[in-house]
Amino acid sequence: MTMHFDRIDRAILSALQRDGRRSNVVLAEDVHLSESACLRRVRQLEDAGVIAGYVMLVDQRRVGYPTDVFVQISLHRQQGEDLARFEAAVKEVPEVMECYLMTGEADYLLRVIVADAADFERLHTQHLTRLPGVARVHSSFALRTVVKKTEIPVRESAAPGPR
Repeated sequence: MTMHFDRIDRAILSALQRDGRRSNVVLAEDVHLSESACLRRVRQLEDAGVIAGYVMLVDQRRVGYPTDVFVQISLHRQQGEDLARFEAAVKEVPEVMECYLMTGEADYLLRVIVADAADFERLHTQHLTRLPGVARVHSSFALRTVVKKTEIPVRESAAPGPR
């Protein structure tokens, strides 16, 4: 099943991704709809799961986490129960901002945030190496963020992802 987005759907999604706190009155004006029609469109996008939720973004540097570290983790075994145990445990580590099951040499790729190298050493020693099934941890410190987006481009047609 493919979802089709018209110009107004795309405008609504772009506007809300830039500022999820904007009122329906302002949004309706921005996308050239009546308030009721705009609200109906937003609710349809929410009900369809296109709008998955609303969040506030915190500047990680201003709250003491200026450093991003990308961590590749390989497990001893890749059986379903091993993956499940690892995934349940990694979700409990607050500094892990993203975790992806990967193809290739490493089983998982994590983005973690830390204050500095000493903070990463603590995280590595106390948490990452103690996660269930971990065989190898390879880390790379990001020197500088070049691009970091939160707005997803919306095409006219999009195949829905798994729910």
